[in-house]
Amino acid sequence: MNMAEIIDEANARAEFTITMAIANARINRNAVSATHCVECGELIPEARRIAVPGCTMCADCKEIAERKSKVGAA
Repeated sequence: MNMAEIIDEANARAEFTITMAIANARINRNAVSATHCVECGELIPEARRIAVPGCTMCADCKEIAERKSKVGAA
């Protein structure tokens, strides 16, 4: 690995760290999560409601929605 590749890797890691820190700071820890998914109506597990404050979808529906948004953005 040459010096330019090492610097590129370090920059990519720094950018990722900053992006994650900003995303973490934006999470409203006091947001109330839905008890049932707005898409499928299934119960959202308590562990997810605690881990993702303010969630409105179960993990499966959220994953599908994110995939759809990525396809639409491409």
